[in-house]
Amino acid sequence: MERFFNTAGPNRPSMNYTIDPLSRFDLDDVLMLIRQQKYFVLHAPRQTGKTSCLLALRDYLNSHGDYIAVYANVEGGQASRNNVKSVVKSTVDTLAEQVRLVVRDVTAKKVRDSVQDEGEDSMLSTFLRRLSEALPKPLVLFIDEIDALVGDSLVSILRQIRSGYADRPASFPNSIVLCGVRDVRDYRIVLSNQDIITGGSAFNIKAESLRLGNFTPEEIRLLYQQHTDETGQEFDEACFPMIWEATEGQPWLVNAIGYEVTIRMKENRDRSVRITPEMIYRAQEQIIYRRDTHIDILIYKLQEPRVKRVIEPILANSEEAEEGLMPSDDIQYVADMGLIKRERGKTIRIANGIYREIIPRELTWSTQETLAQQPQWYQNPDNSINMEKLLLDFQQFFRQNADSWIQKFDYAEAGPQLLLQAFLQRIVNGGYIDREYGLGRLRTDLLIRKPLTDGYGGPVQRVVLELKIRRGALETVINEGLRQTAGYMDTVGSVDEGHLIIFDRTKEKTWEERIWHKPYEYQGRPIMVWGM
Repeated sequence: MERFFNTAGPNRPSMNYTIDPLSRFDLDDVLMLIRQQKYFVLHAPRQTGKTSCLLALRDYLNSHGDYIAVYANVEGGQASRNNVKSVVKSTVDTLAEQVRLVVRDVTAKKVRDSVQDEGEDSMLSTFLRRLSEALPKPLVLFIDEIDALVGDSLVSILRQIRSGYADRPASFPNSIVLCGVRDVRDYRIVLSNQDIITGGSAFNIKAESLRLGNFTPEEIRLLYQQHTDETGQEFDEACFPMIWEATEGQPWLVNAIGYEVTIRMKENRDRSVRITPEMIYRAQEQIIYRRDTHIDILIYKLQEPRVKRVIEPILANSEEAEEGLMPSDDIQYVADMGLIKRERGKTIRIANGIYREIIPRELTWSTQETLAQQPQWYQNPDNSINMEKLLLDFQQFFRQNADSWIQKFDYAEAGPQLLLQAFLQRIVNGGYIDREYGLGRLRTDLLIRKPLTDGYGGPVQRVVLELKIRRGALETVINEGLRQTAGYMDTVGSVDEGHLIIFDRTKEKTWEERIWHKPYEYQGRPIMVWGM
């Protein structure tokens, strides 16, 4: 049976192209922690392969015979929220069943039955104590989705695990690995009495915090090569830089693009068809447009205040929004979800190309749908976009609608940039908009790529747009913007046009003062500058 790229649930190597899960973290370090009887945390954003790695580690430990290793997902307790008794009982039931599946006897069931009369704040700890004493080998537990639990219930679970730590391994698990999206130290737990405690205080026995990373460029090639080896279907070499730019190794996105171009594109089920960059672009667009569960979760998270406090300044190019002035726990929270990247010596940025596309599109989706403008209004005879006509129309639209439309955006601070991107998204039909923005850059770089003919390899219109908010003297802003626009044009390479767009948010100015356009030249490059 032909294997396929996996986009749902843990990988099954017999059915899915697979990067060895045990190669995705430092196995020696993990085994050392287990040998030292440590309790630790393994965290990673959703759909990065965390469950596949935990199951592989469980099977590895069990095959070597020194431990009884058990994986359990406790997310089911989330439904009971602050009903501590219900959550603790659900956790005990889940653990007992998963132990039974590993040891293949009724030991865990008998222990579970023996603790049913225990109170809610001791049932789990008593169960783990008696279970550890009853099993013939030290117990290693992988407790997944621990951060799906909330409030009093989560605190009770953490404290009961902590309570038996000194009795390991004879009378408590040898090692417990808590697994979730975030590090336990970053939990802000609101109790039923509205007190707030941190996960670190409730679980102060954590020895290490390990984070599961994304695929490397080499691992992406290895994954896709498995498809080529098994089916004979080849990928154009130019596909791989594009896949990296779009995903930066995020495992679900890597697999989603592979699945899209090899299965969902029905014409490509003919394995003699070579996968081209144009197909990769189409795959990205379909993934974004279809809003699969992974994308839907990301979109939902954009409404959280903690996420907005980090993402909005990035979109707005806010001068005040330096990392040191933003709540550090908010930054860490958004980074743990995989939405942003923090790299030493670099500014915070959106994590990958697909997320950079999704975020402004989603924030302006309703705006795009209600715009009257049609792509054919701005189409030249050669199928290119008439950018001067488009931007003149946008100036008029911006003058008439900016104040009312921008307030409709949840991310109002980034309103001017988002409104222009909504306008462009509506018009660039059959083309692509590449976006570059990040904290501290003080600008947004847009590259419009509009194929002029059908099919891959034909002529493409390339237009650079540099978006800036006016801060300070106009002449200074123009000079800096011209330098940045020309620099981006050099980076892109073959460019047909360059435009610098300066949004003036000074309320005291009239629209007659703000709306203008003028041609400039910088280092031999013509650049049209637009005031709005």
